[in-house]
Amino acid sequence: MSSNYQIFFDNQPADADFYTSISLLEVEENMDLPGAVELNVPVSRTEAGDLTYVSDDRLRPMTNLAVVVSASSSDSSRVIADAASVPCRGDSGGTGAQCIFDGYVLSHKLHLNTGVTDSKLKVWGQDASWLMNLTEKVKEWVNVSDIDAANSIFGDYGIIPAEENSDEDSPSHNEFGHSLMQRATDIQFLRALARRNGKFCRVVCTDKPGVRTGYFASPKLDVKPVTTFSITDSETWNVQSLDLQWEVTAPSAVIARQALFTDPDPDGASADSSDTGLPLLGDRGLANFSGSPMTVLLAAPVDEGDELTLRAQSLLRESAWFVRCEGEADIARLGVVLRAGMIVAIEGVGALHSGKYLVWSVRHMITPDDYRMKFVLVRNAVGQSSTGGGGGLAGLIGA
Repeated sequence: MSSNYQIFFDNQPADADFYTSISLLEVEENMDLPGAVELNVPVSRTEAGDLTYVSDDRLRPMTNLAVVVSASSSDSSRVIADAASVPCRGDSGGTGAQCIFDGYVLSHKLHLNTGVTDSKLKVWGQDASWLMNLTEKVKEWVNVSDIDAANSIFGDYGIIPAEENSDEDSPSHNEFGHSLMQRATDIQFLRALARRNGKFCRVVCTDKPGVRTGYFASPKLDVKPVTTFSITDSETWNVQSLDLQWEVTAPSAVIARQALFTDPDPDGASADSSDTGLPLLGDRGLANFSGSPMTVLLAAPVDEGDELTLRAQSLLRESAWFVRCEGEADIARLGVVLRAGMIVAIEGVGALHSGKYLVWSVRHMITPDDYRMKFVLVRNAVGQSSTGGGGGLAGLIGA
């Protein structure tokens, strides 16, 4: 296996004997969910009659557990190690050391068979955002924007706010309009704020365990792909399988209206939009491809028209990912450690589906014999059809 990995317990590397005991190590990263880890080790009886690993101090509750991996590839020309092309993270782009998990042990599941033969222990943990989920709070935020609140909360936990957080800020919430009320844990509060701003809230590790970055930002889509997936060539393929689908049942336009305390106009503010504010990853977006937009109504308590525009865009961004691709790759063949938030490309799958994609989630599966990655990609556009023309529904409506 042309890759290697390290496990750290409370910032100390695991000893060599521990690696020989691991039957399966899984790490999952998501754009919209906390990262998770699962470690499977065999269980046997000791001479003293106890069970191995069950009472191991390294696997006690709230132990800091980190996983760092690296990859190599004989086809290095396909890899672009550009940190700027890896949004919502702060690493080297998939080819150097990657801290794919930095979090805490939260659960044990022990399975025992007769005579303790073929018994195993599953150790499960969640990323460092769990620390932000321990206390529910009631707090009023006044004279701050959403980004001000996010960066302040990240700082309370020693998490470095990402530079991208300063993009697309909301207006300040002041006492003369709607202040910002928190009635949740810090991470629940930030994820709700991020969703209504069309952003993602994540806490990720960089290349070094313990160095954590807090993202309250939208993905960067106008960057070069970190790598290109190829499946159709029998000699140069680097992914084992791809399943692609599209669905045009989500809204692509918003009619947004809201009366404002600060504006006597009876019509209030208007933020009608069909623009997500994000660049397309292909030639045709949802409305263009479907042939007819689906329009929804939006009313939200806001103090300014700009804030209503953000709400409208957030709704459209959530529904814009109408193309989805699921697949699997071996790291020895791909040569890149995939991370949620990367931009990758797919080639050779036809004009409609070839092009750039956002990595939505990755499940890293490491065994003594191999290292595989199951991934989900999303896209807010498709390519040009070889026959041209819009969706069939447009023709029916226009008939």
